[in-house]
Amino acid sequence: MESKRDKYDTNPLDPDVARHTEEVWGNEESGASTGEFKGETRRVAEPLPEPEPRSNFHSEAPTRRYDSSYPSVNVPPTYAPPAEVYQPPPAATPRYQTAIAGKPTSRTVEGLGIPEKWLMVLPYAPIYIGLVAAIAELLVVPRKETRVRGHASQALALQITIIAIHQIFRLITLATGSSVGGALFSLAAFIFLIISMIRVAQGETHRIAVLSEPADWLNKHIDPRR
Repeated sequence: MESKRDKYDTNPLDPDVARHTEEVWGNEESGASTGEFKGETRRVAEPLPEPEPRSNFHSEAPTRRYDSSYPSVNVPPTYAPPAEVYQPPPAATPRYQTAIAGKPTSRTVEGLGIPEKWLMVLPYAPIYIGLVAAIAELLVVPRKETRVRGHASQALALQITIIAIHQIFRLITLATGSSVGGALFSLAAFIFLIISMIRVAQGETHRIAVLSEPADWLNKHIDPRR
């Protein structure tokens, strides 16, 4: 009996597929049955021989360590020694400072014809004697006489400083009527100049740090007369 169809039946399968299948294969009852298979089974192919574990000697070789090319992560790396710390060169020594070292000699200095020991000591003399001697040496002594000109320029800067401070004390004396401060300063300056003469005569390095720049300026800007 044919199944009833309606307009909503969209099954694309053939409703007679079951009947067609029975016609091709036959019914289960009338179809031929599978006969019993007798006899021993046989191997399709011989199995491959089992590999011997020690046949490949490379597989049992000891592990090698490649430290040179492949360092281990557990081995701390070797660091290069720290670079040397840069040290700047020492500051240039003032020209007059290198010239004032050394014991004076008795040789005659060109320009004035006076022994070197007197020309190095006289600029430090008190009571304006040193001031005149320092100016004369810078105007006459050639620049190749570095020690004489070095002491002359330093002594001239010292003499000018003493005169300037002495003038300040004179103004204070006029304003206050007391000359104690000026007298004490004059005594201290006189003693310092005498000590300077002794140190230079003995060949000690007599360097006044606060006067280094003024002394160097005087030595550069006062040219010897020809």
